[in-house]
Amino acid sequence: MFSKSKEDMKKPVSNNNPTPRPTAAPTPSIIGSDVEIEGNIRTVGELQLDGAIKGDLTCGGVVMGESGAVKGIITADTVTIRGTVNGEIRARSVRLEKSAVVEGDVYHESLSVEAGAKLTGRFAHTSSPKEGKAAPVELKQTDETPSFVAKKPAAE
Repeated sequence: MFSKSKEDMKKPVSNNNPTPRPTAAPTPSIIGSDVEIEGNIRTVGELQLDGAIKGDLTCGGVVMGESGAVKGIITADTVTIRGTVNGEIRARSVRLEKSAVVEGDVYHESLSVEAGAKLTGRFAHTSSPKEGKAAPVELKQTDETPSFVAKKPAAE
């Protein structure tokens, strides 16, 4: 009934040409609202964050829900924030939605901020947000500078 002989059945099975697995995008990860993590997180994929992270987050993209929180540096290709960030955000594309609260600097190539989002820090446009900090900006007092912007005393 079968075409293999007893001799063929004794030979080890070899798979010289394994079929390559298709390269699929990594499955998105989800951190639920009841999860608290202390430590750094790194993934090449997308992350849905509804929990809290005390540490740096490096990922392909992150979508933070309203209950999400990060105390550390976020580095990603795309970032959407609806929760709280206490630290820097470094991403090609950053979107701060109306419920976002960010305490730290935001380095970006593309930026979207909805009315109601809160930022204590500064925005810095840069062509390479994942690398070093943007050069500090020197504020100079001019006739066009509003009176409420005080000139800093010269360093001695």
